[in-house]
Amino acid sequence: MMPMIPRAAGAAVLALAIWPAAAQAETLTISWWGFNGEKLDKYVIAPFKEQCGCDVIFETGNNADRLNKLKIRGGRGVDVIYLTDSFSQQGIEEGLFQPIDRSMTPNIEGLHEMAQAPQGEYGPAYTIGRVGIVYDSEKVDPPITAWADLWREDLDNSISLPGITTTAGPMVVMLAGEQAGTDAFEDADPAFAKIEEIKPNVLKNYNTGSEMINLFSTGEITVSLAQDFALGRLQDAVPSVVWADLEDGDIATLNTVNIPTGAENVELAHEFINFILDPERQKMLAEDGVDAPVHADVELSPEAAAKWTYGEEMLSNLKRVDYEKMNAAKGDWIDRWNEMFGG
Repeated sequence: MMPMIPRAAGAAVLALAIWPAAAQAETLTISWWGFNGEKLDKYVIAPFKEQCGCDVIFETGNNADRLNKLKIRGGRGVDVIYLTDSFSQQGIEEGLFQPIDRSMTPNIEGLHEMAQAPQGEYGPAYTIGRVGIVYDSEKVDPPITAWADLWREDLDNSISLPGITTTAGPMVVMLAGEQAGTDAFEDADPAFAKIEEIKPNVLKNYNTGSEMINLFSTGEITVSLAQDFALGRLQDAVPSVVWADLEDGDIATLNTVNIPTGAENVELAHEFINFILDPERQKMLAEDGVDAPVHADVELSPEAAAKWTYGEEMLSNLKRVDYEKMNAAKGDWIDRWNEMFGG
């Protein structure tokens, strides 16, 4: 087996022609979802490869599948992994990630506070989204202004809730607990009693954004919970759909980036994380519709900003989810939800 050598020593070794050509370039392996591939290649992968002189390969799939694969391999096989915060919390609890060396990722210091260390010493959030309520403004009157409006009698049989295994699904239980005046993490009974009350308003639970958009398009529903990244496609399909301005706040969703414990190229992984957090790169990604920026120095035009969860004022009004508590409660919640709505 070839011995490992530091990156800084690579040029000297190559000059001596000790290593075969196939070993000259390091390879960074990234685990991510795989969407927006062309734009990410343009703004992230191609310029990073030019900077690092390395190769980049990918492992794609949904959060659960990729995290489970990493667990089976004992934290090995990838150098950087993109996950939503509920799944990165699972990875932290299972010991799959290593702390981020902030001295190697100075761009983290320029992020909005929420993004810098959302789960302690582990990976930062590279973008922040939100879960809120969307509704058809031509069919829903009066407008929706609070989470409690989901229980309005005039919305009978016209709401779609996210399925319990989706990102936003467990948030419904948390919100129902708030409407019942209790903490669903401490006692889920009042929350599920409140969900029982909303059942007459629920036409169907959806499991994908496309399914939710289709229900709006066919006129079967007029209200739903949604993540903000789906709003553009939803309004393309139904222009009268709007994002509700909730007096009690939307819920933050953070997309994080971490380095697994078994990463083979830790220095290169840190370099990549710092690269994607550069404010100019974040601005380019935001302006071309890829991700909301989290670096505080990014300034967007009003038109570009309108698409995103953006700016300190908006971020400060978001609800945060305690995913350590949610992950502990989720198994019971899934069982109870499936019993109520059918699996």
